[in-house]
Amino acid sequence: MDPADFSTALGSAVRSRRAALSLSQADVAGLAGVSERFVRFVEQGKTTVQLEQLLAVLGTLGLELDVSTADSTAGTTATTANATATGTAP
Repeated sequence: MDPADFSTALGSAVRSRRAALSLSQADVAGLAGVSERFVRFVEQGKTTVQLEQLLAVLGTLGLELDVSTADSTAGTTATTANATATGTAP
Protein backbone atom coordinates (compact mmCIF):
# COMPACT_ATOMS: atom_id res chain seq x y z
CA MET A 1 0.00 0.00 0.00
CA ASP A 2 1.24 3.44 -0.89
CA PRO A 3 2.16 5.50 2.22
CA ALA A 4 0.04 8.44 1.07
CA ASP A 5 -3.00 6.20 0.54
CA PHE A 6 -2.50 4.59 3.94
CA SER A 7 -2.10 7.95 5.69
CA THR A 8 -5.19 9.33 3.99
CA ALA A 9 -7.29 6.29 4.99
CA LEU A 10 -5.94 6.41 8.54
CA GLY A 11 -6.67 10.13 8.81
CA SER A 12 -10.22 9.57 7.61
CA ALA A 13 -10.75 6.80 10.17
CA VAL A 14 -9.41 8.99 12.98
CA ARG A 15 -11.57 11.95 11.93
CA SER A 16 -14.70 9.78 11.64
CA ARG A 17 -14.16 8.17 15.04
CA ARG A 18 -13.46 11.53 16.69
CA ALA A 19 -16.67 12.95 15.20
CA ALA A 20 -18.66 9.87 16.29
CA LEU A 21 -17.44 10.46 19.84
CA SER A 22 -18.32 14.18 19.61
CA LEU A 23 -14.76 15.20 20.46
CA SER A 24 -12.86 18.19 19.11
CA GLN A 25 -9.28 17.94 17.93
CA ALA A 26 -8.33 19.84 21.10
CA ASP A 27 -10.21 17.27 23.23
CA VAL A 28 -8.37 14.36 21.61
CA ALA A 29 -5.03 16.14 21.89
CA GLY A 30 -5.54 16.77 25.61
CA LEU A 31 -6.63 13.22 26.33
CA ALA A 32 -3.81 11.69 24.28
CA GLY A 33 -1.10 14.01 25.56
CA VAL A 34 -0.21 15.33 22.11
CA SER A 35 -0.57 18.71 20.45
CA GLU A 36 -3.71 19.72 18.60
CA ARG A 37 -1.46 20.29 15.60
CA PHE A 38 -0.42 16.62 15.70
CA VAL A 39 -4.06 15.49 15.67
CA ARG A 40 -4.68 17.78 12.72
CA PHE A 41 -1.67 16.32 10.87
CA VAL A 42 -2.95 12.77 11.43
CA GLU A 43 -6.41 13.69 10.14
CA GLN A 44 -4.89 15.43 7.12
CA GLY A 45 -2.97 12.27 6.22
CA LYS A 46 0.55 13.53 6.87
CA THR A 47 2.88 10.60 6.16
CA THR A 48 5.62 11.42 8.66
CA VAL A 49 3.85 11.32 12.03
CA GLN A 50 5.59 9.75 15.02
CA LEU A 51 4.39 6.25 15.87
CA GLU A 52 4.29 6.71 19.65
CA GLN A 53 2.08 9.78 19.39
CA LEU A 54 -0.08 8.16 16.71
CA LEU A 55 -0.69 5.17 18.97
CA ALA A 56 -1.66 7.53 21.80
CA VAL A 57 -4.26 9.20 19.56
CA LEU A 58 -5.59 5.85 18.34
CA GLY A 59 -5.82 4.52 21.90
CA THR A 60 -7.67 7.63 23.04
CA LEU A 61 -10.25 7.06 20.32
CA GLY A 62 -10.59 3.34 20.98
CA LEU A 63 -8.84 2.48 17.72
CA GLU A 64 -5.96 0.11 17.09
CA LEU A 65 -3.57 -0.39 14.23
CA ASP A 66 -4.01 -3.81 12.63
CA VAL A 67 -1.19 -5.11 10.44
CA SER A 68 -1.70 -8.25 8.40
CA THR A 69 -0.22 -10.04 5.41
CA ALA A 70 -1.71 -8.96 2.11
CA ASP A 71 -3.87 -11.33 0.11
CA SER A 72 -1.53 -13.90 -1.43
CA THR A 73 -3.69 -14.13 -4.56
CA ALA A 74 -2.49 -10.66 -5.49
CA GLY A 75 1.03 -12.04 -5.78
CA THR A 76 2.59 -9.58 -3.34
CA THR A 77 4.19 -9.85 0.06
CA ALA A 78 3.27 -6.33 1.14
CA THR A 79 1.34 -5.75 4.31
CA THR A 80 -1.83 -3.80 4.87
CA ALA A 81 -2.73 -1.78 7.92
CA ASN A 82 -6.08 -0.52 9.12
CA ALA A 83 -7.33 1.45 12.07
CA THR A 84 -10.25 -0.35 13.66
CA ALA A 85 -12.44 0.45 16.62
CA THR A 86 -11.76 -1.80 19.59
CA GLY A 87 -14.27 -0.67 22.16
CA THR A 88 -15.12 2.34 24.19
CA ALA A 89 -13.11 5.51 24.41
CA PRO A 90 -13.27 8.28 26.99
